Amino acid sequence: MRMGPAELVQAAAMARRFYLEGKSKIQIAEEFGVSRFKVARVLETALERDLVRIEIRVPAELDAERSDALRARFGLRHAVVVESPAEEPEDAPDPENLGEVAADLLGELVAEGDVLGLAWGRSTIHMAAALDRLPPCTVVQLTGVYDAGTAERGSVEAVRRAAQVSGGEAHPIYAPMLLPDPATAAALREQTGIARAFEYFDKVTVAAVSIGSWEPGISTVHDMLSDAERAHYASLGVAAEMSAHLFDSAGRRVGRDLGERCITVEADRLRRIPEVVAIAGGRRKAAAIGAVLRSGLVTSLVTDTAAADYLLSEAPAGPRPALERADPDGE
Repeated sequence: MRMGPAELVQAAAMARRFYLEGKSKIQIAEEFGVSRFKVARVLETALERDLVRIEIRVPAELDAERSDALRARFGLRHAVVVESPAEEPEDAPDPENLGEVAADLLGELVAEGDVLGLAWGRSTIHMAAALDRLPPCTVVQLTGVYDAGTAERGSVEAVRRAAQVSGGEAHPIYAPMLLPDPATAAALREQTGIARAFEYFDKVTVAAVSIGSWEPGISTVHDMLSDAERAHYASLGVAAEMSAHLFDSAGRRVGRDLGERCITVEADRLRRIPEVVAIAGGRRKAAAIGAVLRSGLVTSLVTDTAAADYLLSEAPAGPRPALERADPDGE
C-alpha cells in the first residue's frame, strides 16, 4: 500500500532514531506511543519502500566478499584479503601493503598482557614497521635470523619495534635461523639470551608468521641450503615453508631433520598458540599458502586477491584444519 505523508514522516523519524541515533525499538515505541511490534513493522516497511538504504562499505583496498569466502573455506578465525596492486608482476614478493593491514589486525587481536611472537619473514618485518598501536605486551622472536649480519634490518629490529610501540619487554634472538649441524644448533639454544626467549614460546598468545614456497627468493630456508640439500628436500615433496618447517601440498610436515639444525619455535608449540596469523600473498605463493593452511598450524590469514582467487578455485573441499588445529600427520 502507498504510504501517506504522515506515515512517511513517522517512518523516517523512527528510522533516524534506530539507524542513526542507535535507539532501541522499545525506546522508539515509548517516544511515539506505539508498540515495539509496530516500530519493527515500520522499520521493515521503510526498507522495503527504499526509504532507508543500508550500504555496507569497507576501505577500497579490502575485499570483504573474498575474505569471508576464504575464512569459510578453511575454517579460519580471521581472513583479510587485500586488493593486489594492479601493475604488480606475477613473480613479485609479498605486496608491502599486506604488512600494513596485518599491523592493523594485530592491533585488534593483541590484548594487554599478551605475549606476541614474531617469526622471521619479509612480511612480518613490513608488518612491524607499520605498527602504530599495540596494547602493553611482551614481544618475543620465534626464529633466528636469515643472516645474523642483517639483524638490525630484520626480525631483531621487528621485535624491538613492536616492543617499542607496545611499551613492553623485547626478547630477540641473536642467532642465525639455520646452523651447519644439530650440535651447533643445540649449543646455541643453551645460550642465556636464546634460552630466555625459548622460555616464552609456551606463553605466546598471538603469533605472526610468513610463508614461503619452495623456490629461490620465495623461501628463506631454500636460499640458505646447498644445491644437494635443496634437491633432497624437493624429493620429499616439499611445497611450502613456514618458520623453517617444511610441508607437502597436503599440509603434512616433511624433512623434519632440518628442524634439528634450526633456531625456531617447534611445530607443536605453534599449534598450541591460540592465534597464529600468517601474512603471505601473490600468485607464486598461493599453493604454498594452501599447504600451510591445511597443516592446521595457522588460525588467521592476511593475503591478497591474487592468492585468494587461486585458493578459492583450486583448494579442495573437505576438512578445515584451522578450525580445530587438526594435525594432518595425526600426531
